[in-house]
Amino acid sequence: MTALVGRRPARKTSLLAVALGAGLVLAGCSGSNVAGGGPAAQGADCAAYEQYGDLAGTRITLYTSITAPEDQPHIDSYKPFEECTGAQVVYEGSKEFEAQLPVRVQAGAPPDIAYVPQPGLLATLVRNTGAVKPVPPTVTTNVDQYYSETFKAAGSVDGTLYAAPLGANVKSFVWYSPQAFAAKGYTVPTTWDEMVALSDRIVAEGGKPWCAGINSGEATGWPLTDWLEDTMLRVNGADVYDQWVSHAIPFNSPQVATALDRVGSVLKNPAYVNGGFGDVSSIATTTFQDAGLPLLEETCYMHRQANFYAANFPEGTDISENGQLYAFELPPIDPTAPQTILVGAEFVAAFSDRPEVQAFQAYLSSPEWANNKAKAGSDLGQSGWISANTGLDPANLSSPIDRFSAEILQDQNNTFRFDGSDLMPAAVGAATFWRGMTDWITGQSTADSLTFIEQSWPAGQ
Repeated sequence: MTALVGRRPARKTSLLAVALGAGLVLAGCSGSNVAGGGPAAQGADCAAYEQYGDLAGTRITLYTSITAPEDQPHIDSYKPFEECTGAQVVYEGSKEFEAQLPVRVQAGAPPDIAYVPQPGLLATLVRNTGAVKPVPPTVTTNVDQYYSETFKAAGSVDGTLYAAPLGANVKSFVWYSPQAFAAKGYTVPTTWDEMVALSDRIVAEGGKPWCAGINSGEATGWPLTDWLEDTMLRVNGADVYDQWVSHAIPFNSPQVATALDRVGSVLKNPAYVNGGFGDVSSIATTTFQDAGLPLLEETCYMHRQANFYAANFPEGTDISENGQLYAFELPPIDPTAPQTILVGAEFVAAFSDRPEVQAFQAYLSSPEWANNKAKAGSDLGQSGWISANTGLDPANLSSPIDRFSAEILQDQNNTFRFDGSDLMPAAVGAATFWRGMTDWITGQSTADSLTFIEQSWPAGQ
């Protein structure tokens, strides 16, 4: 999920998806939020929390894959809710989240709330167990008011909202060094053609314009899924992208092949890659954590990766508009088309319908929580977390790249689309899509790679 440092937001959920597919039964969440005045809290302005009522003596268990040190801002962000309502939030982060959640459910002891890392997994919970119930009306109200339709749709299954978004990330970024660009006389490209022209200029001057890495253990290949998704949006537009993600058109359709070949015009071009690491083949062996570090050495000049990649740069790196590192939006192919931003998020799933759990769900979907979380992270000097909640004040984020990311999410001129692999069935999005992209970058043809993925798509999904 978005708060994790040093790896992509959790996507290795195959064990959990398999367990759910075997028919686990979860307790659902339903009903409306409680109302009334909460107990007086020391040092807290409780006016915004009166809607949740007096929850003194209650406990809410929370299970997530967000572990230390990224867990502390989350824990701190719950304190106003606890102080003003009297409820206690018991936080548990585990690196074994994906394996242990189904075990707990099977044992009849699920957490009250878990942070589900992908909408595809949420859909599995809903469709395969029949136990997940729609969110309380208060959560629906918050989502309708503070989130774009893209995020609401990602938390919905068959048109019904089951989970509100939590954190978010902007994936359509190209990292670069403003200081290196200024010294070389380079300007940030605003179209794909300008980006190619800049790449050619860097080559002509003896440099390597791009660096990349897709090695991520069991999840090797996922950075290329983002590359293809971003390029699909720019080549074919949002409507065709939606058809591809939902399998209304085959995975190996001509539109997808055209987009992947455009990715190949960058990443399979030996003149363009792989600055700081080697030739094209080194992309498969370079870890995604290391992939952008050559920007600091000027052995490459551009690296496409999401906002959360900021956490991989050395402590003390100046990540700002005129600093050592920053990012620009991956430019459109058609400069007259709306800018389309690829996004991701995790979602709040509840396994209890007790009033205190529903109240906490509502709090997590509110501007109060988003701003408390932003302040808590800033107080601890942490960056890399943002929210798509439009009630978030970007000024509460300490990092310039986080503020920039939040402003992008709040820009109504942008078109947003959710990470495609996170929406696809796990057998594709968390398996063959990764494998197919890895085979492609190591020499397999576009046609063979896409056909391999298409053949794995589960029947009826």
